[in-house]
Amino acid sequence: MAERSAAAARRPATAAASLLSIGQVLAKLSPEFPDLTPSKLRFLEERQLIAPSRTESGYRKFSPTDVDRLRFVLTMQRDHYLPLKVIRGYLDELDAGRTPSLPLGGAVPAPSMLATERRYSRDELVREAGATSALLGDAVTASLIAPSETYGDDALQVLRSLVELQRSGIEPRHLRGFRAAAERELGLIESALIPVSRRNDPSSRARAAELAVEIAGQLEIVRSSLIRSALGRLQS
Repeated sequence: MAERSAAAARRPATAAASLLSIGQVLAKLSPEFPDLTPSKLRFLEERQLIAPSRTESGYRKFSPTDVDRLRFVLTMQRDHYLPLKVIRGYLDELDAGRTPSLPLGGAVPAPSMLATERRYSRDELVREAGATSALLGDAVTASLIAPSETYGDDALQVLRSLVELQRSGIEPRHLRGFRAAAERELGLIESALIPVSRRNDPSSRARAAELAVEIAGQLEIVRSSLIRSALGRLQS
């Protein structure tokens, strides 16, 4: 504790002022990651994915680098379904000064290089995707994109794909079954999480959230394999 106090005393006032509390971190990242909670922050710290500093009273304080690292971890979980042990291995390699790769088809930018997700208005989303307002409306009606005041990069990617599919004669209404399939997968995930979810404590809830992402990733692998296999039969 004495060493920590000495380090805090040597820290420049500007650096100390830039440190954020848990509440401030949640306020900063919740627009991008609505499921982020204090329990999940503590869980990620327990798994040694983040290492915030502590005040003399024991309160966690997060630097801008900590926030970048946290955003990276959450992005890899949400967008690429990577298990925490894989993300931690990558970060350990990065901390050691190496240039590691994740199983994403290439190198991944360091946490500090990840930009905050941009938000798009309806008109901006349509313009960026090269779509029409009618196509976006059809996508919302078909439950392929959730209605919202603003949209993120995920919605942009979906709408861009729908533009390309439309050129091949595939309309959003043809994809209504995708939502039903997603709901069935969600049911499988929820059933698998029952043993963990029954333990209603912060650590178990965080573990359930991590396990849900891992299961979704495994289901995605099976689905992609089935599609590739079907395409192979079609081409032959």
